[in-house]
Amino acid sequence: MTGVEVWSSPEWRTLAVSWLDEQLAAAGIERTGDVTQPHLERWGTALRAPTSRGPMWLKAPGPATAFEVGLYPLLARVTPEWVLPPLAADVGRGWILLPDGGITLGDRLGELDLVETLVKVLPQYGQFQRDLTPHVGSLLSFGIADMRPEVMPRRFDEAVATVRATETARRVAAMRDTFVSWCEELETAAAAPSLDHNDLHPWNIFHAATEPVRFYDWGDSVVAHPFASMLVALGFVREQLGDDAILRPRDAYLEVFSDLAPHGELVAEMELACRVAKIARVLTWARAVGGRADEPLRSLEALLADSSLALSLEPVVAK
Repeated sequence: MTGVEVWSSPEWRTLAVSWLDEQLAAAGIERTGDVTQPHLERWGTALRAPTSRGPMWLKAPGPATAFEVGLYPLLARVTPEWVLPPLAADVGRGWILLPDGGITLGDRLGELDLVETLVKVLPQYGQFQRDLTPHVGSLLSFGIADMRPEVMPRRFDEAVATVRATETARRVAAMRDTFVSWCEELETAAAAPSLDHNDLHPWNIFHAATEPVRFYDWGDSVVAHPFASMLVALGFVREQLGDDAILRPRDAYLEVFSDLAPHGELVAEMELACRVAKIARVLTWARAVGGRADEPLRSLEALLADSSLALSLEPVVAK
């Protein structure tokens, strides 16, 4: 049976709701209404339960992202101020119970200045990454994909093979030596590997006016050069507002690492890290939707762009 077939079965739902209720009762929380299943995808599902302390979510990622269940307790212990605190986690079953995060930054784009907001938010994310740097061994032990610079040449070959027999794959394959040189330079970079969210867009950042920022949805995360996270975070800003709009959020983020190297060196390091990170995006998309879908192809094609922050090219190079 596929994951969707399992997660949509009455048997699975009965077991999951029973576990959810047990965890709520243990925490002194009362469920106040029916459990619903608003999210059901190939890569995971989520149940929503109204409770006396607000909505609670049982998240069940698929096998490829089951590491998220073990990751949350570590994040809550090391960086509690920037993540949702899990109420319970069952690593064997692959279930985690989380409180509702509230309003995302994406939900508030119409009322907030995106640049000004990220100038405040991205330094918090940078400190979050620095706090996690000593825990890279634990992160890898959970099964999070290793995308550190020294393994990225191998990941490059995997990504090209994923979208093989395309003009894009042939053009990217021809730049392998250049890609390897980027990786070698990053191996001696100032910033050490840490957790890369790998999909840090505004809808994965909870940003209520009266609550601290929380970073959410770690199913795409990898262990990589920390600056790789800026591919999506600043790439989104670039797509919406243009190249100049990234400068202040970029500099605010890099200030967190300013004790490691001069600013100019950190900027160059970030550009390399974001170029290399495009390969991680290819493999993450391929895991979620398959190598023949458009998303892995677009991510691979982005390596051909002039900008290190280009997420894709339009139109897609002829398949």
